[in-house]
Amino acid sequence: MAKVHNNIFVRGLSGSLGGFVIRHMADGSTRVCKKPDFSSRKFSREQKDHQSRFRQAAGYARDAAKMYPIYEELARGTTKNAYNWALSDWFNPPVIHRVERSDGRIRVQASDNVMVTKVQVRIVNPEGEVLEAGEANQVNDVWWEFLSTMEGTVEAVAWDLAENKTKTVL
Repeated sequence: MAKVHNNIFVRGLSGSLGGFVIRHMADGSTRVCKKPDFSSRKFSREQKDHQSRFRQAAGYARDAAKMYPIYEELARGTTKNAYNWALSDWFNPPVIHRVERSDGRIRVQASDNVMVTKVQVRIVNPEGEVLEAGEANQVNDVWWEFLSTMEGTVEAVAWDLAENKTKTVL
């Protein structure tokens, strides 16, 4: 692989040329590489599954990068663009770090690489019946709060902008 910096012969040139591929990199350099040969490549089931997930993520990211300004805000001043942030968000579900219960309050600590959009809490009895359910209110960047005096098992579910969800039981 050859690296070219500020050469007038390849400036603005990109694509395939004979058996070579010419690419422009983010740092301003141009790379000349041998054209890859994929003619005998066989993908495993896992690789095909990942390619399918990536196609879904790319479809989400194409639209979401334009629809949600937060992706553009996160990209500002970095080497990533809004599409990269949306793609990353699709692949990374939120994380529930802690669930605390005290004084008639249930507090859920949840975070995401972009943002947690909502947290839902359910109180369930030993037979599996839902005694109480609802959305928690956001207290700050990572804490969500749900008021309840009901006794039972606490189930918390956190969602992100890409509709990924994570569930935990206390």
